Amino acid sequence: MNSASKLPVVVLISGNGSNLQAIIEATEENLPIEIRAVIGNLPDIIGLQRAKLAGIETAILSHKTFPDRESYDHALMKLIDSYAPDLLVLAGFMRILTPGFVRHYAGRVLNIHPSLLPKYTGLNTHQRVLDAQDRLHGASIHFVTEDLDGGPVVVQAQVRVETDDNAESLAARVLQKEHLIYPLAIRWFAEKRLSMDEKGKVVMDGKRLEKPVVFAPQDSIG
Repeated sequence: MNSASKLPVVVLISGNGSNLQAIIEATEENLPIEIRAVIGNLPDIIGLQRAKLAGIETAILSHKTFPDRESYDHALMKLIDSYAPDLLVLAGFMRILTPGFVRHYAGRVLNIHPSLLPKYTGLNTHQRVLDAQDRLHGASIHFVTEDLDGGPVVVQAQVRVETDDNAESLAARVLQKEHLIYPLAIRWFAEKRLSMDEKGKVVMDGKRLEKPVVFAPQDSIG
C-alpha cells in the first residue's frame, strides 16, 4: 500500500510508549496508517526513542515553558497541524486537553484508558479495582471529548481479576490487551468503518453503536 492511501496519523506521548510500539509494529505489518510524527511533552522519554528507532519523525513541546494550558494547547495544535493528520492518537499523553483543542480535532482523536469505562476515570485504576474487589477489569478505547475520560467508548477488552493480583500484575495483563485493541480501533478508523457523528455517538459500519465492542477475557482479539 502506498503512502497516499494510508491514513496520516500523529501520536502524542508522555512516557514509555509501549502502546506506541504496538502501533508501530502493527503498521510494519499491515495497519494502513502513516505515522507522520510522534510528539512528546517531556524530553528524554523512551517513547521518543522508540519512534526514532522506527524512523519516525519526533518533536518535543514541553508544557513547562508555557504559562497556561490554553497557550500550550494552541502551540501544540500548530505543531500537530504542520503534519496534517487525519487522526490523533493519544498513547499515554498525560495532559488534560482544553475544550478548544478538543473541538479543533472533534471526531479525530482516540485515547486509551486502563479501565472498563465509565468505571474508574482518572488515575490509579488498577489499585481502585482491587480495592473495590471487582472481578473484571480491562481497557477501553474512546473518542476524546471535553469530558475527561468521558468520550464515547469504541471497544473494550476485559481481564479477570485474580485473587493473588496486585496493582502491578493486574496492570501488566491489562497492558497486553491494550496492545491488541488500540491497533484494532485505529484500523477501523483508517478503513472508514469507525467514526463519531455530530451528536458525539460512535458510528460503526454505518450504524450507531449503542454499546462498545467488548472482548471477554477468553476472546481472541483481531
